Amino acid sequence: MKISIFKIGIILSVIGIIWTSGIFIESNKISEGFTLESQHAHKIQLNFEGDGVGYYKIFMPEFLKYKIFVQVLNNDENIISEKKIETKMSVSYFDFEQGGNYTINIVNTLEHPIDIQIELGDTAVEEMFYSGIMTFAGGIIIVTSSFFKLRNYKIEHPDENIT
Repeated sequence: MKISIFKIGIILSVIGIIWTSGIFIESNKISEGFTLESQHAHKIQLNFEGDGVGYYKIFMPEFLKYKIFVQVLNNDENIISEKKIETKMSVSYFDFEQGGNYTINIVNTLEHPIDIQIELGDTAVEEMFYSGIMTFAGGIIIVTSSFFKLRNYKIEHPDENIT
């Protein structure tokens, strides 16, 4: 069986993607589902180590043009980020520069309760460097080998009788 450069690129890309997925799955995170009553707030907290990029994902299964307000607070209760969410699912990222407890504060500004599912976690972006390089290299190999194959590809046209 002959292994082409194209197949090597695909193999490198697949290995890099699986490696990156494994790192992300093993990262530090917490998730919770709850019903947020009218004009109430709910907090979810996670301990982050070092510095990096954190994320939160908010999902409202029975979305009816709800509007909720979300704040990210650091260990000293300082606001790092705040956002008004008006979609069924929202994913946002924030930078943290020191370890400690980071809190997501969710406020329901509507007159009726909302079912919410939230996930707070660390992206572990520092650990994904080598897997990202492997995925990128595989992608470059796929693109260049495809280019060379298409460049040498010739289409035969039947002779046409032009009158």
